Amino acid sequence: MKRWLMAVLLALAAASVLQAQFNKRYFYYIGNGLINDGKYAEAIEMLNGLLAADTLSADGFFLRGIAKYNLNDIVGAESDFSHAIRVNPTFTQAYHYRAITRSFMGDYEASVADFDKALDIRPDLEGIYYSRGVTHFLNMQFDKAIADFDYFIRRSPYVVDAYINRGTSYLMLKDTTRAFEDYNKAVEINHYDPSGFLRRGGVYLMREQYDKAFDDLTEAIRLDSVNLPAYFNRALVYSATDRPLEAIKDLNKVLELDSTSSISYFNRAVIYSQIGDYNHALADYRKVSEYSPNNVLAHFNRGGVNMKLGFLEDAEADFSRAIELYPDFANAYLARSNVRYALQNMTGSKADYDTAQRKIAEYRTKITDSTFSVYADTSQVFNKLLSFDVDFGNEEFENVKADDFAVERSDFIPMFRFAVLSPAQSEKEVKPRYRYDNAALTDFLNRVKDTQTSFSFKPVEVSENVLRSLDEEREAEMRERETFRWEDAYARGVYLYSQKQYTGAINQLSQAIAQDPDNGMLYLMRAVVNTEMTDFIASIGNGMQRLVIEASPSEQLKNTKRVYNYDAALSDAARAVDLMPDMAYAYYNRAAIRYRAGDLPGAIADYTKALELFPYFGEAYYNRGLVLLHLKDTRKGVIDIGKAGELGVEKAYPLLKKIRHWDELE
Repeated sequence: MKRWLMAVLLALAAASVLQAQFNKRYFYYIGNGLINDGKYAEAIEMLNGLLAADTLSADGFFLRGIAKYNLNDIVGAESDFSHAIRVNPTFTQAYHYRAITRSFMGDYEASVADFDKALDIRPDLEGIYYSRGVTHFLNMQFDKAIADFDYFIRRSPYVVDAYINRGTSYLMLKDTTRAFEDYNKAVEINHYDPSGFLRRGGVYLMREQYDKAFDDLTEAIRLDSVNLPAYFNRALVYSATDRPLEAIKDLNKVLELDSTSSISYFNRAVIYSQIGDYNHALADYRKVSEYSPNNVLAHFNRGGVNMKLGFLEDAEADFSRAIELYPDFANAYLARSNVRYALQNMTGSKADYDTAQRKIAEYRTKITDSTFSVYADTSQVFNKLLSFDVDFGNEEFENVKADDFAVERSDFIPMFRFAVLSPAQSEKEVKPRYRYDNAALTDFLNRVKDTQTSFSFKPVEVSENVLRSLDEEREAEMRERETFRWEDAYARGVYLYSQKQYTGAINQLSQAIAQDPDNGMLYLMRAVVNTEMTDFIASIGNGMQRLVIEASPSEQLKNTKRVYNYDAALSDAARAVDLMPDMAYAYYNRAAIRYRAGDLPGAIADYTKALELFPYFGEAYYNRGLVLLHLKDTRKGVIDIGKAGELGVEKAYPLLKKIRHWDELE
């Protein structure tokens, strides 16, 4: 009997193991398939299931890292590849891909170390040499980059990008002959790839062989009608061959493709100035200063245009800004001297002239001391076109440095509150792993028994007529009852809030609180209403100017900006936390109010507490990440937003795509 029982138990155990192994394989293959289909967010969700069942799945971490990388979560990808390596120290591809992520983040030394480790394990994988070559290029070690591309090309002689990359490395070493040979080879291999024509056209442009440059760049445009650098370089060709209108047309196309290209605005402004269209030139220089506020030449040249148009005060301000940005700019002092003379500021004019002469004398004796010494050379002509420092036909060599990511309040996921939502909004089922159960919330819902309201951050999409009808029905029920119930006042408060009738909602919620003063959910709700009412007042008040009669101009300016505070909302949020210290939503909401009130450390502390109470709170990760970005703690911010994406927050991965300051991730 015992043997039979033991056999049954062993069989059941074996079946359990086989089932677990089958499920793991299922998660793995489905996740892999989703990645191949480009469904990266869904793949992460599937792989989360695999890793929950098997925390030592190196393949699971590797695949999730691939998915995160493709969703621009570079930090999260690097972390997953590291997990895969810890589980399997000989995982060649994990080293390879971690090296790529580290290269992307600018950690070239660690990246090369990973490439070297991968090659120690598998020296026959030529793709690793290609990737390491790119990293050497980004680290400006062009000789090493060329050596890696040489090795790759010997084993894969028909890959266009390898010739493009090696050619660009030669170009950075000023070897235009070998660069031209590689670009020429790229064109020979594939006549339908615009990158070879683009690069070869760039070399022809450098050699001032304008006809050949024009032919190559035009062919690149024919093959790729949205090839921004081809249009830009062809504009330089047009300008060099005295065809300004055609050059403007190509720059218009560049700006149509990239409306923030300050160098294109600058070049177009120069051409407009050359043909005497000063108004358009002025408009373009304004764009340059908007997108590149520290561009010395933009302010200097705009000052010259303002002089031609007779806007002397504006010209003086422009030259002053150029001097502020580069105090040794002798030409700017001379130009401002002329403007001040025209403005009859003789003292200022002479002071500027004397300063300019002193700068010029210093320049003549120390001509090689500074890369900016050219700005002291009065023979230097600044009204000429600029070109990109590095041609940008291959995206792998682009080191884009965008403006700082600006955090706006609208970027945040809103606070959780009770509101009337449509059936479609309420029907979306939350996966069990991400569902937050809290006793205070459950008890409150059981007490109010209001099927019309939902606890969510989603916007109200129910018509005003429906909301008004609900409020009227509840009001009628309240009149029929002989006794007052806080539940009715609460419900009316929610209905009025859903209609954005904030004052009425606060009045109803205050009545409910008066009857049940220890109900934390009521304080949480009133805090939200107070916050949104303050936001609303601020939104309509910012455009209004309040003047003080008989006040000085300076006092009038002081009174044009109204200050809005969130004291009432913070007080209610604090009371909600005191009454419900184990409720993640209470801390989450107070964090949002603290952020509005300017208490960023307090906001981070509250989001952190919410995550301690509910580790799967994706919205809290997302919002904390935004606060960290606001504080310029980019690395931590990106990690939080990546974690939010992993937990299913839909806004996370599109946001990561916008954040390009990987060079700040230390």
